[in-house]
Amino acid sequence: MSDVELAVADVWATGVSVDTYPTEHVRAGLDAAGVLRVADAFAHEPGRRVAVAGVVTHRQRPGTAQGVTFLSIEDETGLLNVVCTAGLWRRFRRAARTSAALVVRGQVERADGATNLLAEHLAPLSLQVATRSRDFH
Repeated sequence: MSDVELAVADVWATGVSVDTYPTEHVRAGLDAAGVLRVADAFAHEPGRRVAVAGVVTHRQRPGTAQGVTFLSIEDETGLLNVVCTAGLWRRFRRAARTSAALVVRGQVERADGATNLLAEHLAPLSLQVATRSRDFH
């Protein structure tokens, strides 16, 4: 079996793949498009516009957030919090709500030791290995 076939079989049988992460199988294309790894986004200075790709692990919209939705995206290097304003969410609603993985273009924010990406554009990312997120709980 190829690496992708093995990862698909692992996820089918157990729900996880311990040897690889879904974004690893599309990394060459992301690198060619200039899309950063999550760990690389942490190295950029605040205010820098970057594109980062990852699996959506969580979608949250707290009642106290005034319509802001928070996404967590993860790749083979780590986890990044993404802040989606109400307007951005409406504009990219379909991709934001239904995509298992996203390419997020936005601005790096850093405050109180936390790094976030203030989203400006969302695009679905096709993966060869199925994933699921935990949403709005």
